[in-house]
Amino acid sequence: MVQIEQLAARTPAVSVDELLKGFYPSPRFGQVSFASYRPDPNQPSQTAAVKALEAFAGGVGAGDGDGLFKKLFTKKVATRAGIYLDGGFGVGKTHLLASLWHAAPGPKAFGTFVEYTNLVGALSFRKTVEALSHYKLVCIDEFELDDPGDTVLMSRLMRELADAGVKLAATSNTLPGSLGDGRFAAVDFAREIQVLADQFDVIRIDGEDFRHRGLPDAPAPLKNSQLAAQMRAEFDGKTVAEDEFSSLIGHLAGVHPSRYRQLIDGIDGVVWRNVETITEQAVALRFVVLADRLYDKDVPILASGVPFDKLFTDEMMHGGYTKKYFRAVSRLTALAREGQNHEPS
Repeated sequence: MVQIEQLAARTPAVSVDELLKGFYPSPRFGQVSFASYRPDPNQPSQTAAVKALEAFAGGVGAGDGDGLFKKLFTKKVATRAGIYLDGGFGVGKTHLLASLWHAAPGPKAFGTFVEYTNLVGALSFRKTVEALSHYKLVCIDEFELDDPGDTVLMSRLMRELADAGVKLAATSNTLPGSLGDGRFAAVDFAREIQVLADQFDVIRIDGEDFRHRGLPDAPAPLKNSQLAAQMRAEFDGKTVAEDEFSSLIGHLAGVHPSRYRQLIDGIDGVVWRNVETITEQAVALRFVVLADRLYDKDVPILASGVPFDKLFTDEMMHGGYTKKYFRAVSRLTALAREGQNHEPS
């Protein structure tokens, strides 16, 4: 028997302490390591990235014994504070970043770019700096800068953490010096981008999307009449969130994205009826965050309506946020494939 709930009926509340305690890799990457990463033998940059990160992990916390006096009055050597993994979708950047987090000594933090901006919103900028400056390592996944306000915010945060001796590691699909390229022309914005780029050594990871490497095409959307039987076949004895897609979209507007992790807490699968193409940018960006959280927790999806490669408009897929949308489609497609492993009886 399947226990059915609705995401549209959930309104999670999250305290500041819960936000701070949540900065660790998601269950999908909870047990990963450098050894469990599977480099493509045809892509030597992947093996090189593993070696570089292993060396970087060995340097995290290396200067802890210097003492406060020496840190304050000894001239700092002009070395970069962090490492930056650039590459396409599904080449294992998050796997490697989480492996670094697991290998490095604590205290340490791991979160997405959005989760850090949400933390600043909850704590204030100064308190966020105070909280994170005691860490040895701060990992930022999907470091995608889509508006100048967030760029200034995160650039300041990175500079202050680097000055405090915190090691930084980040992933993105865009090189640091190219973040925001072609989107904003303001002189101040360009200056912030350059300062940010100077904080990182860049490692390029090439390869094809492992989520679809050697796998069949994503399953076609189901018919509404097929959903109940497929849900019983896939999720017998589990808890499933079943929502009309339009109702879910409307509900997400009233739930802050920082709470999406709690929104899907305890859910083993999701079923969406009548998926439609999202036409509003703000709605689409919220849905990208939900897709990331579902992927983090490896929640299979059953859906009717349009296929996920039609979830966003052509303008969105080729606009300023194109990498976000392609990542979401890639992840949703992987989860849809996981949602159809059994034949209904």
